[in-house]
Amino acid sequence: MQVLKNLFQVGGDLNGLTFDLQGALWNDGNSYLLKTETGLIMFDCGCGDTLEQIFANMRYWNLNPDEIRYCLLTHPHLDHAGGAYLLKEKGVKLIAIKETAESVASGDERCAGYLYHKMFHPVEVDQVVEHGEILHLLGKEIEVGHYPGHSMGCTAFSFSHEGKELVISGDIIGTLLAGDFGWDGSFDFDKKTYTESLRRFAKLNPDMMLPGHGMIYFHKPQWRVENALNSALIQWR
Repeated sequence: MQVLKNLFQVGGDLNGLTFDLQGALWNDGNSYLLKTETGLIMFDCGCGDTLEQIFANMRYWNLNPDEIRYCLLTHPHLDHAGGAYLLKEKGVKLIAIKETAESVASGDERCAGYLYHKMFHPVEVDQVVEHGEILHLLGKEIEVGHYPGHSMGCTAFSFSHEGKELVISGDIIGTLLAGDFGWDGSFDFDKKTYTESLRRFAKLNPDMMLPGHGMIYFHKPQWRVENALNSALIQWR
């Protein structure tokens, strides 16, 4: 699904772009691809069992899976990072913040494989990044933002594209189908930390927000974040 010119959503079971198991609507988080003149940048990669579906979706848009150069992970949960080991086998460089890198390297409960009755395949990240760092990848500048709470590794990636300011938010924000927050059963979920992250995240004012599940926010995504912050202040203080 083309979102903007040279920006695509290629995975996500809530949107019907990928399908894992009957009755499972959260097994595969959203995967996005940014096309550049020298290769593809991927954001999250699904549970692993749907990677060939993701590749098929790519080929429909004349995107070659062999041209994926980087995959940036928003957090370590299996529905977002389960396919990372398969990409690594293909030579894709994995990028993540320290908390996510440590989690996927161990493959432990922080990766939430138990939620899906699956094993998380451990994988080493190639590049560990920090909050506020500006990545220079294939001619694009991408800013790293660390917003823990849903998991301690929750990360947003912000960049300019087609005259718009975009943020890929992972599960920092929940979907409208299931409340304001990312799933609160995470092994390292923390309400106080999450509230502070939402306070900081609400200061961003992107033109579009591409979440970890469900539909993209094309209009006033900051309002959605502020609503989530308001809910956290009401429920969690």
